[in-house]
Amino acid sequence: MSINNISRRQFLRTGLTAGSAAFSLGFLGCSRLLSNPSVDSLIEPYGGYRIDPAGILDLPPGFRYHTFSTTGETMDDGFLVPGGHDGMAAFPGPDGKTILVRNHELETDAHTGAFGQSNELINRMDSKNFHDFGQGTNPALGGTTTLMYNTKTKELERQFLSLAGTMRNCAGGPTPWNTWISCEESVQKSEDTFETDHGYNFEVPALATGLVTPVPLKAMGRFYHEAVAVDANTGIVYQTEDRGDGLVYRFIPHHPGRLAEGGRLQALKIRDLKSADTRNWTSPLETLLPWTHDVIPVGEKLNVEWVDIQNAESPKDDLRKQGYHDKGAARFARGEGMWYSDGVIFFACTNGGERKKGQIWRYTPSPFEGTSDEEKDPGILKLFIESMSSDLLENADNLTVSPWGDLIVCEDGSTEQFVVGITPEGKLYRFARNAKNIFEFAGSTFSPDGSTLFVNIQTPGITLAITGPWHTVDSEI
Repeated sequence: MSINNISRRQFLRTGLTAGSAAFSLGFLGCSRLLSNPSVDSLIEPYGGYRIDPAGILDLPPGFRYHTFSTTGETMDDGFLVPGGHDGMAAFPGPDGKTILVRNHELETDAHTGAFGQSNELINRMDSKNFHDFGQGTNPALGGTTTLMYNTKTKELERQFLSLAGTMRNCAGGPTPWNTWISCEESVQKSEDTFETDHGYNFEVPALATGLVTPVPLKAMGRFYHEAVAVDANTGIVYQTEDRGDGLVYRFIPHHPGRLAEGGRLQALKIRDLKSADTRNWTSPLETLLPWTHDVIPVGEKLNVEWVDIQNAESPKDDLRKQGYHDKGAARFARGEGMWYSDGVIFFACTNGGERKKGQIWRYTPSPFEGTSDEEKDPGILKLFIESMSSDLLENADNLTVSPWGDLIVCEDGSTEQFVVGITPEGKLYRFARNAKNIFEFAGSTFSPDGSTLFVNIQTPGITLAITGPWHTVDSEI
């Protein structure tokens, strides 16, 4: 076998002699550059974006936006639109209308909560409708709102609080049975004024007409949840963990579509690579000794297996440690947005990659996913994108898949924020720019009729509906 046909890992593990060290250093430097090719320029399928005179959202020619449901507005239930607009999904509603279920990444600061700046409206609601009422003095103020939007008239017709008393509801994901799974990015324990533990997922039916009873889905794990994606073929739920050393999990329910009835929690492991570090970070030591960890090249297909995780409720918040150190699961750099589309699951790692600008991964489940036969034909993990520059993609967060197959990614970086499109071939384009401030985009999702892209600007909390000539993308890329 020639050296060109030996993978980087195989080459490093063959046992290099001291005399070949200089050669190996040079070889690995070239190998890294070649195996992680970066996209060096953006395409412009829509002709680039144009400056918005209103200073809110810059869009390509022919596109328009409508803002609605801004933090502090009075909703139809008498409560206020909470701040911290985050993950979101769209569902089919009656008469062709669109139902949006939206997360709010809030903790206990009443200033932007649904009950007023001093929680003066909280007595209008029964405490049993909260997951954590905070003894009436310090309630958890995260949760979800549900909105009815008419894409034909471009009007918001109704909005109300649908989940209350949870914390830091970042992202989540839609299910094939028309519910939204809202995820807590917190592991706050029941102490002081907190009445109960946090760190769980909650399910909100899209057709709910008011507050739902908050039921923590404890078997899905207690950790820093970020997002989920549900395989429509199996009902298996995949989950990201927003930690610098987080795992990717899957939950195999006892009864698909009935998550509260329990199931089996597992973590992703790369076959034949125990405790793989997918982050591709480079430490000062690794600059001198680049073989101290395995770099995952863009495009390489990796066979996957899944390892069981015990004690899912994790009172010590140690599921990721159990998975990585004890079970050999792979480690990821702040797993964020996740989306299922056409048999494939995409997920973002917001500060993964050599330059910590972000990665996007693609997982293709096994034809026998979740069964004893999957080892015969395992699921495949592939690093789809690793950004090498803020000018291309900076800290990918929420994402969705467009009706024509492009990923639509929300940035959460430290400079200008964009909504970035990525074609199935891996070409990147900037679709929209946050002209209002440098706070993150979140919650990208398309209406069921494909006419409208909804997205949030998290701070001060605005939802936008974007329409325009979407069909031109196919002919111009």
